[in-house]
Amino acid sequence: MDNSSDVRTGRGGVTLRDLTVGYRDRIAVEAVSGVFAAGSLTAIVGPNGAGKTTLLQAIAGLVRPRGGSIEVATAVVPADLAYLPQSPAVDRDFPISVLEFAALGGWRTVGVLGRAPRELWSRGLGALEALGLGKQADSMIAELSVGEFRRALFARVIVQDAPIILLDEPFAGVDVVTSQELLRLVRRWHGEGRTVMAVLHDVDQVLATFPETLLLARKTIAWGETANALSTENIVAAGLRSERPA
Repeated sequence: MDNSSDVRTGRGGVTLRDLTVGYRDRIAVEAVSGVFAAGSLTAIVGPNGAGKTTLLQAIAGLVRPRGGSIEVATAVVPADLAYLPQSPAVDRDFPISVLEFAALGGWRTVGVLGRAPRELWSRGLGALEALGLGKQADSMIAELSVGEFRRALFARVIVQDAPIILLDEPFAGVDVVTSQELLRLVRRWHGEGRTVMAVLHDVDQVLATFPETLLLARKTIAWGETANALSTENIVAAGLRSERPA
């Protein structure tokens, strides 16, 4: 991956001010305020229906807020923001190869005629090879297993090379080995100074790996150092679990 100087200079903080997001007559995220500091690694945790995915989509610019604001400290938005959705959100029947799918991360470099430069194909193949998918480059995305498709999503993020990375359930449905490999990649992004936010359900994994946590149940229950945010009192208040894991 290209460790650009732009990433290392701390570009990429995200500030939420009284952010409220909803669909029709339902409020999914209400009056959330706080800062994802540049270079931070933050887990977003909460029960089902807590607004976690909606929050990421709002930051990614896919959902328009009903109130409040989102301030992204990058030079070019949304180009400086990579979003990895949940697998079911992607139409895997679309006739596109694994390499073409990974190369979509470099859409900024595609010319006005839709022609991708040779360098982009090289980056896409390199990302696939790094994730063990080099041999599947010419396969259709529909042919990939759940774990392989998850790797392809990560490859697309690698190609985009953005200072801000949003991950929605990045380890869902994959085996332990794949999960650990992808988690190492997330740690590497953090080490490079990228701002990483990940929606997760595995509280034990969050406690072991993520320095910061936003505990969300439509409203902010807690936001800060993970050990404090995931206190037993806060977990109960969020309706996430009756007892904090040992």
